Amino acid sequence: MLSKHRLMAFIATRDARRAREFYEKILGLRVISDDDYAIAVDANGTMLRIQKVAEFAPHSFTALGWEIPDIGSTVKELSERGIQFERFPGMGQDARGVWHSPSGAHVAWFKDPDGNTLSLTQL
Repeated sequence: MLSKHRLMAFIATRDARRAREFYEKILGLRVISDDDYAIAVDANGTMLRIQKVAEFAPHSFTALGWEIPDIGSTVKELSERGIQFERFPGMGQDARGVWHSPSGAHVAWFKDPDGNTLSLTQL
């Protein structure tokens, strides 16, 4: 039933100003709206609503991810914009923080200002 409808994604922030700066300026997502409840951004045709909340605890797993064609250049560009990539014990990530999965995908993780874990995946 829902397979013909567009997906909307949600994530939370305790600091809307910092979140907007991060998603708009660092990640380059276009702001659609910003009201008392959420900042809506366009993530290549998918609306991402960054919900403004008083409290929440970030999940210990990936909340959002992007499929990208070239993980090396994307990691380099985001690193130059101040993003620090996460390292996980036992994952065998390379010097840039990229994990080479058994399936052949390359994955790197980073956090937004609220501690939400985000990922990049090159399939």
